[in-house]
Amino acid sequence: MRIALLTLGCKLNFAETATYERGLRAAGLEVVPANEKADVYLINTCSVTATADSKSRNLIRKVHRINPAARIVVTGCSAELRRTEIERIEGVSRVFGAQEKGRVVPETLALLGLSADGVAAQQSPASNAPDRVSDYPAIPLEEAQGVRAQSKQQMFAAYSAGLSRTRGFLKVQDGCNNFCKYCTVPYARGESRNIPIAECVRNAERIAAEGVREIVLTGVNTGDFGRTTGESFLDLLKALDGVEGIERYRISSIEPNLLTEEIVDWIASGTKFQPHFHIPLQTGSDELLARMGRHYDTAFFAGRLEMIRRKMERPGGPKVFFGIDVMVGLPGETDALFRETFDFIDRVRPAFIHVFPYSRRPGTPAAAMPGQVEETVKKHRVAVLEELCAQLHSEFREANRGVRERVLFESTERGGLMEGYTGNYIRITRPYDPALVNTLVELVID
Repeated sequence: MRIALLTLGCKLNFAETATYERGLRAAGLEVVPANEKADVYLINTCSVTATADSKSRNLIRKVHRINPAARIVVTGCSAELRRTEIERIEGVSRVFGAQEKGRVVPETLALLGLSADGVAAQQSPASNAPDRVSDYPAIPLEEAQGVRAQSKQQMFAAYSAGLSRTRGFLKVQDGCNNFCKYCTVPYARGESRNIPIAECVRNAERIAAEGVREIVLTGVNTGDFGRTTGESFLDLLKALDGVEGIERYRISSIEPNLLTEEIVDWIASGTKFQPHFHIPLQTGSDELLARMGRHYDTAFFAGRLEMIRRKMERPGGPKVFFGIDVMVGLPGETDALFRETFDFIDRVRPAFIHVFPYSRRPGTPAAAMPGQVEETVKKHRVAVLEELCAQLHSEFREANRGVRERVLFESTERGGLMEGYTGNYIRITRPYDPALVNTLVELVID
């Protein structure tokens, strides 16, 4: 049996797809590229924007055209929020929402008449089930928060060891309790929850056993780790720091109010955690931050960056890499408020801006707010911030010139060159040398 796996969206989705893949390979399925004819296609969808939903549906239709006889299995955030729409698409056999991820592998195998060990399964209710199932109907967004507050949700543990055996992704947390006014993530992924530290460590050890040298911690609200186990995010970092074989860690995304001074002090004391932080800002307007239900203002955000720089940067040493998320075109964002965002970013000087236009999501409070911004205006504001991003990243690179850093080189060869990243996420290229793959090399940034 041949299976193709396709993933849209965030690092969490990629870690989850990798976990499905391990189970399916263990059962004897052959994993083939997505553009090849397969017996079954597993699609992990995204719903962070309307465009992501559209891409998810189009991808389903695309693989159905590649092989109309194939079974199509769909999971992910769009599967949770747009289940009815997805079930109606021709070729779809199974749809798994947020609380069904543990069923993806066994039910996909059952769909193919196989058991977990890859042999033909005996007739059972699962293998005789119809091609379309709706055991878990979609929950309207306006009802989802109340429904989820009444039930304990499970955490689907996942990790990816990385195709190049250089960097792995470790899922430590899922869900979010913030319910920012523009966001569907709490509805799609549920309440904040986590696996115990001991299980995180075991998964990190499994990643290390595959030869991976660097791990990126992933979660929807990563710094909220410990809400369901009574542990702390700092305790998690300390435990992971002791895993043999892993030489570097990065935190994929963390809210500014959860990146505490205590955590920064510990990281700065000499650990495997790198001077690289991805921190959501969303807008540099205090008026919009309050309106959207964010848990900080611009003064707090700026103070957090200043504190981290003060504790982690030394003369002649690497500068801290700050990547920030910024959303333009939020309801009520006038030209003046956008200018506040531009001026704020220009003042705090991050190394990178991940900028994207606000997408009106049905059922969220922001979707019904007055002052919706025209798409052409959003597009222009994205371009303005992308230009600023290029300037800031060039400035960051220049500020690190002459600094001695360690680079972890990757296996991919492009035009006779290889790439690697410093601890503070500066990309370095050099002539391809297979002896350097997956090794840490100390050099001076030029």
